[in-house]
Amino acid sequence: MATGLLALLDDVAALVKVSAASLDDVPTQVAKTTGKVSGIVIDDTAVTPKYVVGLDPKRELSIILQIAKKSLINKAIFLGPAALLLGYFAPVIIPYLLMVGGAFLCFEGYEKVHSMFSKSAHEPTDEPTEEMKVITPQELEKERVGSAVRTDFILSAEIMAIAYATVAESPLVTQIVVLLTVAVFITIAVYGFVGLIVKADDIGLHMAQDKFHPTTQKIGRGIVKSMPKFLVILGYVGTAAMLWVGAEIIAHGLPFLHHPLENLEHALSDVPVLAWLAKVVILALGGVLLGAVIAKLVTLVRSLFKGSPKKVAH
Repeated sequence: MATGLLALLDDVAALVKVSAASLDDVPTQVAKTTGKVSGIVIDDTAVTPKYVVGLDPKRELSIILQIAKKSLINKAIFLGPAALLLGYFAPVIIPYLLMVGGAFLCFEGYEKVHSMFSKSAHEPTDEPTEEMKVITPQELEKERVGSAVRTDFILSAEIMAIAYATVAESPLVTQIVVLLTVAVFITIAVYGFVGLIVKADDIGLHMAQDKFHPTTQKIGRGIVKSMPKFLVILGYVGTAAMLWVGAEIIAHGLPFLHHPLENLEHALSDVPVLAWLAKVVILALGGVLLGAVIAKLVTLVRSLFKGSPKKVAH
């Protein structure tokens, strides 16, 4: 009996040692995953502030908190476990799901680029194309939160899938801890920074008050003046990030695209910054091209399934 108990304790101790050793690797895996999803994180950060534009400034942080809570629930409760289940029962599907998500990012990025350069997108029409619907501020807030959560869900799915792919060969304990840590860390980082961006004007106005030192006032006024330009730049960076991350996800799943990119990096390895920049530019351009093709296909499919035009009574 004593021998059996000692053997059981030895097994438990061995299991604890293995678990501890695998957990020691968690910070490294989290850092590696965060680096891989940086483009998606930048895009998420750049996109979210637009959902609080035009709403009551007093409600801005509350709205961001609502989106952050739902984002964390999606990552930790739904997307993380889904990645684990797919990884266990159907791991072959994950690369293809990642590539579908990458294609979607390219499509979204192309749509943003197209809207930037399309003159018609900025030309006001003389008459409204449809009847305007009047809604209450509460309904508008609910609609904005829902739209933000839907966009975040897609980006979060990409984040959790990439996170799982990073730790797919690790022990189950490491996989669970890394996925949960990534979910919490990225959610706090993204929406904490979004909250800071949204309230930067208020912070700047507060600092610009006469009761503060002239230097503080000057910094405050600088913050207020620079925020519109900063948001524009952040939008451009977010769009570029969508394109290069989407294209990189697809290229990673296709060896005939992945190997040339690796060769390019090796050829420019003496100048790491140039190697990174060349890769990003190529991927971003490839993302635009792929997004344009997808946009054409979407337009074609819509035209095929669009019903015959309705007759208008005169």
